[in-house]
Amino acid sequence: MAKRSREPNGSASIYKGVDGRWHGRVTVGIRPDGKPDRRHVGRRTKAEVVKAVREIERKRDAGNLSKPGEKWTLGNWLEHWVYEIAKKYVSENTYAGYEVDVRVHLVPGLGAHRLDRLEPEHLEAFYAKMQDEGSKAGTAHHVHRTVRVALAEARRRGQVSRNVAEIARAPRIEEEEVDPYSIEEVRSLLLEASKLRNSARWVVALALGLRQGEALALQWEDVDLDAGYLRIRRNRLRPRYRHGCGGEPCGRKPGYCPKREQIRREHKSTKSRSGRRTIGLPDPLIKLLRKHQEEQDRQRAMAGADWENKGYVFASPTGGPLSPNTDYHVWKRLLRDAGVRDGRLHDARHTAATVLLLLGVPDVIVDAIMGWEPGGAARMRARYMHVTGPMLRKVADQVGEKLWGPSGA
Repeated sequence: MAKRSREPNGSASIYKGVDGRWHGRVTVGIRPDGKPDRRHVGRRTKAEVVKAVREIERKRDAGNLSKPGEKWTLGNWLEHWVYEIAKKYVSENTYAGYEVDVRVHLVPGLGAHRLDRLEPEHLEAFYAKMQDEGSKAGTAHHVHRTVRVALAEARRRGQVSRNVAEIARAPRIEEEEVDPYSIEEVRSLLLEASKLRNSARWVVALALGLRQGEALALQWEDVDLDAGYLRIRRNRLRPRYRHGCGGEPCGRKPGYCPKREQIRREHKSTKSRSGRRTIGLPDPLIKLLRKHQEEQDRQRAMAGADWENKGYVFASPTGGPLSPNTDYHVWKRLLRDAGVRDGRLHDARHTAATVLLLLGVPDVIVDAIMGWEPGGAARMRARYMHVTGPMLRKVADQVGEKLWGPSGA
């Protein structure tokens, strides 16, 4: 029978077992059932066991040991985290992104790994596989951010001793070079937009740089046409639905169910202080919004009892909120009908920022109009504002005048 040395309570014991191997047992705390939590290691030599025991003691003293009990797989932990923890504390849009990453990518691709045995290389190989199978680098990067947050929570709760996602290299994203629309292209878009319902929606995007969610959540109580300004205070959320067909399923996805039920609120308050802002309105836009208000009043009268009196500036024919997906497709059709090159809806925001730069608007005013955080405003200006042909021409003329005098004399 193995002979063990007597040690004070809480100390490690090291002994040679009847199997000829050396063993170490370390008390690291109390288990959920109230009994001492003692960890065991076995090695071929005493020196190896001493080293392993010291490592456990170091982690214990630093608070980096994983909890005792049933071992989580990564898949089990991710599902527990996203449905039981994250859902209660993050915004609807953030949760939706986490849930897709977990359900579609992480659980099928990495879920079988033991949580405490996951390595940075496992994550890096998975990101590479995602891209080899057709996922964009941006998708893989988003998945990386999600698993990093999930593992940070696991570490905070003592389920793992380190966050391997902080060690793993995130997929590299090459920033797309954005070419903002020229003044001529903007005029073509505005001319074509004047033929549409909610035509002022596109003027607001191109002239003020409002994000899609900000524009679609705008309500008349946020707009003061007499004083000439509007306030940004909320964001439109993407709708989510559930079936309303009861005992006879329609066989369609929830969003296409004839009796679908909305399960997400229409909008949320703007989360950042810089996002909550007041923007001055150019006189032509004030006139356009007055005309838009009059047209909406006519639509309200025509709709009668069917009108949803929710106060949206840009509303459906019955006064309800516009769908972000529908809004996106209207933008794409507007580009085609105006004969303007294809681009993202967010490129309208790039265009507005570039116009502000061309006009020489002071940085602090630009930051306020665009709703950029003070700490990252300089980076955002570099991202959104683009050196255009007219700007280059202006600088070239100024250089020429300094070197050769007016008119190159």
